[in-house]
Amino acid sequence: MQRRQFVSLACRTGAAMAAAPAFLPSAHAQDAPGVTARSITIGCSAPVTGPLLGFGNEIQQGAGAAIAQVNARGGVHGRNVQLQLVDDGYVPERTLANVKQIIAQGSALALLSCVGTPNNTAILPVVEEGGIPHVAPLTGAASLRKGMRNTFHVRASYTDEVQRLIERLTGMGLKGLGVVYLDNGYGRELLEVATTSMEKLGVKPAVQVAVATDGKNLPEVLKAVAAGRPSAVLLATAGTVSVNLVRGLKAQVPGVLMACVSVTLPGSSLPQLGDDGSGIALSMIVPDPHRGKLQLVRDYQSAMRAQGHNELSQGSLEAYVNARVLLEGLERAGKDVTPAKLRTALAGIRQLDLGGFVVDYGGQPPYVGSRFLDLGVLGATGRFIA
Repeated sequence: MQRRQFVSLACRTGAAMAAAPAFLPSAHAQDAPGVTARSITIGCSAPVTGPLLGFGNEIQQGAGAAIAQVNARGGVHGRNVQLQLVDDGYVPERTLANVKQIIAQGSALALLSCVGTPNNTAILPVVEEGGIPHVAPLTGAASLRKGMRNTFHVRASYTDEVQRLIERLTGMGLKGLGVVYLDNGYGRELLEVATTSMEKLGVKPAVQVAVATDGKNLPEVLKAVAAGRPSAVLLATAGTVSVNLVRGLKAQVPGVLMACVSVTLPGSSLPQLGDDGSGIALSMIVPDPHRGKLQLVRDYQSAMRAQGHNELSQGSLEAYVNARVLLEGLERAGKDVTPAKLRTALAGIRQLDLGGFVVDYGGQPPYVGSRFLDLGVLGATGRFIA
């Protein structure tokens, strides 16, 4: 069970700026929420507190770096772009309240990367009804990719990630596979995908167990996994609970191979793991942020350094990519931008090459821009070693 074998097959936040001056045409105030003569405000509801706080921080850094990069060149059609990020603590009800307020107040032209499967499940009907474009929701749930005309996904789906991991694990001859999943809509959807994938391959799961989002039942989870004696465990979890889960599995089920989806371990959690993170397999929906082979990664690294961010991660690179897609849509929508014009501009994106990473919306909903997927293995430093 060699690590190399696993891989070889394979902004700024703040309130919106003041209302447009009197000489700005009234259509802007009525038809283009969040737009003034000098600025365009983009909204985002994300956790900067709670169990998934790392995701909010990575959005602030990665998307903020992309926005700052564009603003330094004069903005979009002479307007600076700003990100208005509102904390929701990963609580769907708070996400819904935040988005309803953004729409009611007309404080943002579009949404960017609202976080979480249950959270996006709550807001997407409101997004559709309100007509506000939502670019790159931070979820790969297939259940949320069913024809919505205002939502523009960027990342590959969780279904793609889980199927790739299960196929790789079984391809290594591993039969006793376990699944630890987050006890919410996100985790249960990934469990269903994993179970279906294993059934197709004739593999019976050794253990399936749900972990609470706050980790309060972690001792029971670890006991159940140890009793199942799996040779590998798929972690369909996310946020801070994943760190203690990994440490617990290393201690109580020594030698077990751990495989994670892209959102299991935010970049901020990897330094905390140290040696405990070594050997973990991870699906990647953007390229390795530390390897500057692609122009996209070099641009990202330069933008992060310009903002004083020295820690690079998959999450902040994803946020950088997501913001680049939105900024491209704004550029194509023209100076007199409205939500409808932005939506049309985004839908028209074909074969957009961001520097080795291609986004293509294909013209018809559901809009899914990227199918990029790779596999990596983490070293003790939190970087990919293969």
